[in-house]
Amino acid sequence: MKKQYLFITLLALSVQSIYSQFTLDGQFRPRTEYRSGFQTIIPEGVDDGFAINTRARLNAGFKAESFKVYLSLQDLLVWGENPQIVPVDANNSFAIFEAWASLKLGGSWATKIGRQVLSYDDQRFFGGLDWAQQGRNHDLAMISYKGDKFMMDLGFAFNQDLDENGGPLFGFQNQGTAYPAGNPFQYKTMQYLYLKQQWTSLSASFLAVNNGYQNFDAEGNTDGTNSTFTLGTHLNYKKGSFGAAANVFLQSGTFFNGLDVGGAYLLGLDLTYKASNKVGLGAGVELISGNDTDTPDKTEAFLPTFGTNHKFNGFMDYFYVGNHVNSIGLFDVHVSANFALGEKSSLLAKVLNFSGQQELPSGEKGLGTEIDLVYTQGFKGYALKIGYSHLFPSDGMYELKGILEDAAKSSQNWAWAMLILKPKFLNTAKVD
Repeated sequence: MKKQYLFITLLALSVQSIYSQFTLDGQFRPRTEYRSGFQTIIPEGVDDGFAINTRARLNAGFKAESFKVYLSLQDLLVWGENPQIVPVDANNSFAIFEAWASLKLGGSWATKIGRQVLSYDDQRFFGGLDWAQQGRNHDLAMISYKGDKFMMDLGFAFNQDLDENGGPLFGFQNQGTAYPAGNPFQYKTMQYLYLKQQWTSLSASFLAVNNGYQNFDAEGNTDGTNSTFTLGTHLNYKKGSFGAAANVFLQSGTFFNGLDVGGAYLLGLDLTYKASNKVGLGAGVELISGNDTDTPDKTEAFLPTFGTNHKFNGFMDYFYVGNHVNSIGLFDVHVSANFALGEKSSLLAKVLNFSGQQELPSGEKGLGTEIDLVYTQGFKGYALKIGYSHLFPSDGMYELKGILEDAAKSSQNWAWAMLILKPKFLNTAKVD
């Protein structure tokens, strides 16, 4: 019934467009994956993974003179998850992905309230995580200023993390599965400030983020809060065929799992050059601090908490995508080439070499080399993407993932194909 009420609401909104604008569009995105080494080393004797899932979204936007409203409904469909005939949703995946209202406050000022995507710059710290079918959103209130070349966002979030009995709403903080303790994404409070200035060939942004996490004791009772503070800047320069982008982030405070954070940092530099109309070249380096302290309740490891981490450090997601937290950090050196093969087709090739910012217990630092290939073909109204990645692990990667080299499969790879359709159902023009 919940779904029916939402769709009825969308239809009702569409008839209110006499003195406003209403848009209704969607997305249908099935993806199939073959996994034989995705995110971690696969031991010999373990079957390769193969699965198909689909993201289905319906987006409605309503724009009037003094406000905007946006609603995005989403369901994630894993093929074969539901039994035939019986009308149940096995993974309970239907959700409201976005639901927000933006109100004009006068001049260049506005406020935006509700569930929304935060995506800034290259998405290194705040990103929409669009690769993941579920995406990432935040429930918050934002005050914004947007001028010709300067913008500011000031955001505030308070999330309910206790149930009606006062216990943890999402389970104990020390019972995380993907992370050693708790969940860095399930914050209780967040305040952030984002500033960006644009010049002719250069843009510079500043980001300050404070995340507060609720602590729970062994019985599940509240036990104070932790707070992690992150400062960062992103610089982007482009002139002619040359481009350069840099990231600098610092992190301190108390981590989500109770560890004191100090001296954590991320440094990144990427250079691009358009060699011709059909060839674009890139090279870059990224250094992310690891833990270099013997004190059990302290860490120097940086976590790019809300970033679109699949975009960085290799598409096979061996680092910072549900793993590699409070570990040896990362030193990533990469080169890439993007070839325009036709009017609507392209091929991206990328080679990345990984090593730890700190040494493993054995003294090893080298982790391996990854090759990523992505082919894109556009058609009339839809697009097809096909990807293949291959990891050549070094001794350090086997040690990091806890797999003996002699016990691992000889080939660690991952392949995928994704179809992207974005139908536009309705777009009414404003009538004065």
